[in-house]
Amino acid sequence: MNFANAGDNCTTFPEDPSLLDCPQIEEDIISCQAAGKTIILSLGGATYSGGGFSSSTDAVATAQNLWAMFGPTGSNSSSSGSSNVLRPFGSAAVDGFDYDFESATSNMVPFGVELRRLMDAATASTGKKYYITAAPQCPYPDVANQEALAGGVAFDFIMIQFYNNACGVTSFVQGATTQPAFNFGVWDTWARQTSKNPNVKVMLGVPANTGAGAGYAEGAQLSAAIKYSAQFDSFGGVMMWDMSQLYANSGFLDQVTGAL
Repeated sequence: MNFANAGDNCTTFPEDPSLLDCPQIEEDIISCQAAGKTIILSLGGATYSGGGFSSSTDAVATAQNLWAMFGPTGSNSSSSGSSNVLRPFGSAAVDGFDYDFESATSNMVPFGVELRRLMDAATASTGKKYYITAAPQCPYPDVANQEALAGGVAFDFIMIQFYNNACGVTSFVQGATTQPAFNFGVWDTWARQTSKNPNVKVMLGVPANTGAGAGYAEGAQLSAAIKYSAQFDSFGGVMMWDMSQLYANSGFLDQVTGAL
């Protein structure tokens, strides 16, 4: 389990050296949630090559284990029924999970369906909302998440990576009535006609700096693309990748919020 540079503040559990114990992240999550922030744990990543799950049974068991490890502490019983679950973030619970798979995966629908079931049960009991999200690349259909996005999983919102591809934000043509390459409209159609959740929101994902990925846009180009995307009913906001790049790019956040 890799928590990137935050892993420097973690130690391994004696019972399981492959699992990190991260009290600093626990404190950070609790602090951020107290300030009204939503914390989503992303699964996969650009370098993930595990291929998903070998069976639907394995997928369901993994969903149950993840929920026990990172969900609310009152539900910390694993798929085996054990209540002695190691929790990397201690008493802190994330607000949901994100599909960030960028290569082909298997059995992601039963995984997501089980996560949704566990989340909805917790919401019914406590009133707290939990989220399942995804971060597909902009070409449609997204190859890595196609099965889950094709009506298999009820996502709350998706954060489309409109970069590193020809359909990205740098392909937006200002002043054009139709867009020949930039395809937010295609994803809006997905939201209205294909998504299992009819109220799903689509976020415009952009690089927060030149080092965050090919296809960085700013100024009038970015503002125009945001305003165009905001015309669609499914538009849910802007996602910026990532915080470290944004932190180093003074004024970029103001550009985005100004366009919104």
